[in-house]
Order: sequence, then structure tokens, then C-alpha cells
Amino acid sequence: MKLNIGKSIVFFDLETTGMNVGKDKIVEIAAIKVMPDGTEIRLEQRINPEIHIPIETSKIHGIYDEDVRLMPTFKEFAAELNQFIGNADLAGYNSNRFDIPLLVEEFLRADIDFEMKNRRMIDVQNIFMRMEQRTLSAAYQFYLKKPLVNAHTALADANATYEILQQQLEYYMDAEFIDKDGSVSKPVVNDVNSLAEFSTFNKNADLNGQIVLDDQGIEIFNFGKHKGISVQKVFELEPQYYDWMMKADFPRYTKKILTAIKLRGFNSGSTKAK
Repeated sequence: MKLNIGKSIVFFDLETTGMNVGKDKIVEIAAIKVMPDGTEIRLEQRINPEIHIPIETSKIHGIYDEDVRLMPTFKEFAAELNQFIGNADLAGYNSNRFDIPLLVEEFLRADIDFEMKNRRMIDVQNIFMRMEQRTLSAAYQFYLKKPLVNAHTALADANATYEILQQQLEYYMDAEFIDKDGSVSKPVVNDVNSLAEFSTFNKNADLNGQIVLDDQGIEIFNFGKHKGISVQKVFELEPQYYDWMMKADFPRYTKKILTAIKLRGFNSGSTKAK
């Protein structure tokens, strides 16, 4: 269906060094500018972020430091990109929460005041999530083909969850799943270990996802100025950070994990000293 637009709209996507708008950088941008008459203009450019791309991030989008070493920096490319976008509206997937804030941040770093006041923003993910709700009641209707009675009462919701899982085992029996590496599997099977692994998106060291495990099983921070850095390394170089976290409003279980990591590092250092 042809879009009914009064002015141009740019559909774009970013590949980046990470998910922290305040410190991460763009490594690739692709954009399609749709004109009011339906004409499309395309732009694609890799960017030298001038910082290291974490290996775990490169494994996701396939862009490594050497791939962008000779590419223009964002500051060098900013004027051309700004001219391409012009006064167009913006659209993307999860763009309101991440892509647009990071794009604007990059423009500001390049000393370009990218005006947002009169731009309309369309986030396709938000439309999807609002129209195809992922509530328990919506899941019950989808799998059980009937409305959930007494929703939001604890016993009814717990029973509905149990019934949904039983239906999922039948619904996805022999269904194939392709992961980000292109590997094909049939993960929804009647086995608790398999279901637990498949239903866990991140390998959290704590329960809140503020400390996660990297590909080598090492605990790393998942927030703040030390995001992506080994917890033990941070505590070795900046021991006061542990003290700050212990006094701050973090969950007790997170503090328990942090203490275990700190003690492990201390014991390891004591052993080496002997």
C-alpha cells in the first residue's frame, strides 16, 4: 500500500558499538527516503566510530574494527546525512527508544543542531506491540482460543500460564527456529532444561540483568560508565565502585553477586601472593 504522506519520510536503521545512547557510536547507517510521490532515495554508509567495537557486538552485526578503520567518522559524514534527511519525518523499528536518540546525539557531537520539534516519528515496533499485545490475556486467547476469565487474579493467572505452556508444546512441536548465527533448531520441546534455556534472552549473573555473562562466562556490567567491562577488573582498578554500589539502591541479590565476585578476586589475589 502506498503511504499517504504530506512530506518526505526517512526509514532508517543503525548498527552501533552498543546500546548506551550517551557513549556508544554508529558504525553503519542505512536509510530510505520516501518522497510524497512514492519515489525512493537510498543511502548506506559505514562509519568509523573512533572507539573499539566490542567483539560481542561485532558478532551480532558482523562489523569489526578493521571493517570501518578507513571509513569516514560521523563528524565527517554528518553534513551529507543531514542534507539527505532534510526536514523529513523519521521511521524505524524501536527507533523512538534507541535509533533516533542516538542519531540526534551523534549530530550534536558533530556540532549539528538536528531539529526534532516539527518531525513526526513512527516506531513500527510500537505499532506491532500495541496491536499484537503480549499480555497474558492475549496469549491465552491466542493459544487457548477463548477469553481468560478472572484475569489479574493470582490463581487464574498462574493457571493460565500453565495452560499456555501446555498448548505451546503442542503448537510449536517440530517448529524450526533460526538464531542470529543462522543455526536451525527445534527448541520448544517437552524438557524443562531446553525450555528454560530458550526462554532466557540474556545470560544474567544477577536477576535484574545489571550484571551479565559474556561469551566466556565472565561477569560484566550491563549499565553505566563501566558497561561491557569485567566486574572483577573494575573492582581491581576502582575499588570504590564496589563501595558505591553497596550503598546505592541496588537489589540485595545483585549486591550478593557483587560481593561474591569481589571476594573471589580477593581470594585469587591472596593465592597468587603466596
